[in-house]
Parts: sequence; C-alpha cells; structure tokens
Amino acid sequence: MIHIIAEAGTNHGGNVKVARQLIDVAANAEADSVKFQLIYPEGLYLPQLYKNGKYEDYEVFEVRKKGMISDDEFLILEEYAQTSNISLSASIFDEKGIRLLDQINAPYIKIASCDLNNSKLLMRAAETGRTVIVSTGMATLIEIERAVKDYLSTGNQKLVLMHCVSIYPCPTEQVNIGFIDELKSAFGLSVGFSDHTENSIAAIMAVSKGVEWIEKHFTLKRTLKGFDHAYAMEPDMLKTYITDIRAAEAACKKPMLKVSDLEALVKSRARRGLYSARDINSGETIAEADILAVRPSASLSPNDAKRIIGKVAKKSISKYEPFEWDVFQ
Repeated sequence: MIHIIAEAGTNHGGNVKVARQLIDVAANAEADSVKFQLIYPEGLYLPQLYKNGKYEDYEVFEVRKKGMISDDEFLILEEYAQTSNISLSASIFDEKGIRLLDQINAPYIKIASCDLNNSKLLMRAAETGRTVIVSTGMATLIEIERAVKDYLSTGNQKLVLMHCVSIYPCPTEQVNIGFIDELKSAFGLSVGFSDHTENSIAAIMAVSKGVEWIEKHFTLKRTLKGFDHAYAMEPDMLKTYITDIRAAEAACKKPMLKVSDLEALVKSRARRGLYSARDINSGETIAEADILAVRPSASLSPNDAKRIIGKVAKKSISKYEPFEWDVFQ
C-alpha cells in the first residue's frame, strides 16, 4: 500500500492550535502520516546579509523565526497525533532536527531537495538507522548518484528517493513523471513522488509507475499568509486527492483473475450465444442458416458455430432455443 504523506510544512505559522487542526485534517483525509518542517533558522539561513558595505537583517530569517514551534510543542503535537491515529514526522534541515525525530521515534526522516547535495546531513540521518526519504528536485542524475552512494556507505539501506520538480506550483505538463522509471532502474531503491501540482493527475500517473510513497502539501486555507499556502491543498481537496490515489492504486493491482464478478455479470449480457434460428427436428443436419449468434450469452459462443455445422440433432430443438453440446449426435 502506498504511504501517503500529508505535508503540513510550516503552515501552522508557529501556532500549536493550528498545527493540531492540520493534524486533524490529515487524519480525516486518511493520510498515512502528517509531516511538518523542523526549521531552526540558524541551521538553514544567514541571520544577516552583507549589502552596500553593511550588514542587514535577513527578512526570511526573521519570518522563519517567528513561524517556529518549539521542541516541547513538537513533542505535544506528536502525542496529539498518536491520539488521532496518525503517524507524525518532519523534514529536517540540521542535526538538531534529526535528534528531535530520533527522540520521538519517528517512522521516517525527510530531507528536502535543497539538501540532496549535503552528504554530511544525509549520512547523519542514515546513522539513526531509520528510513530516510530524500527529495530529488533540482538534482542531476550524477548528484543523485553521489547522494545514494554516500548514504549507503553508512550501512543503512532504508532509503527512499522521491521524484520531485521544484516548481511551486508545478504545471502538470512539466512534472516529468517518466523520470520515476529512471530512478527505479538506476538505483533499485524504493521510489516515491513529491507532488507540487494542483490536482491528482500526476499522482495517479505516479501510482501507475509503481511508486511506494506520495507526499502532498496541504493547508487550512490557501489565502493564508506564508510560504506554502498558495499551492497547497485545502482540506476537501486533500481528501479527494487521497481518494483518487487509493482508487488508482486499486486499479493498478494485479487481480487473481482477469475477469471480476462484476465484469462477468456484464459479460453474460454483452457477449453473444448460439441459438436455433428455426424449429429443428430430431435427425436433421445443422446448417449455417440454422444458427443465430446473438445476445445474451449462452453455453456456445460464436466461435463454436463451425463446430456444430454438419452435426445431427438427436432431439428436437425449438426456435430461439440455445444450442447445447448434448443435443447433437
């Protein structure tokens, strides 16, 4: 079964109450896990930029700082997720985030596309022994090869490569879904899809390619201020998105039989059977003109017609009666 990650990111805006609501939305949509982003600004951004001969406060650093939830609050959210019957994890951007996820025994560690070329961070995450999910947006195949090699050198084989196009939002026609095949054949690892489109079309195509993980951003409301709200899915959209994925997943499963019970019911009405075109007496020889190949289906199919032409009826056959093998000598 595909693991669907409902990506809440930092759409809580530093508000624990909102974060709880996001967990509720993910659980209600029947996602497998809900994921936040553990961004400690000092671990990702410069606090100041040097411009025009002087240092100026970096606006993004300040915005990220205001939008943080504390480690203690994250632990509270993890407990809340447990009561909501949904797993919780996060994207990390430094070793501090790794330690926090280790503390809560997170089911996986997510590393964003921006850190695919940060082998030190990748290897530190690998050393936890946990499943690590790495997005591959903006990366060349050579960069992905380096990341995989360095990661696997730790001895941890639990690595998931997420196909990703780092455009926000990403037009469906630019999603390059065929690259999933490239990732699967090149590395033989579990492959997923980090979806930045605004519908379920690309995700459904990814399901048909055999992905095992799908990640989708969501929010309470697209008009909220913040980095990821505008292209994230609102609650009803997320629920429909996940329903579409599950339907696609079911459609791609290899059934025990080609023809299901429901299709067999249609088959009985839609296929043709062989019927007598007239009253035939016992001892008469069956001619081609005596055979009707019409609906509904019967014991004999149109392909059996040649086999009964020239046969002799051993009993009377009424007009429109279906032919059976036991009526012939």
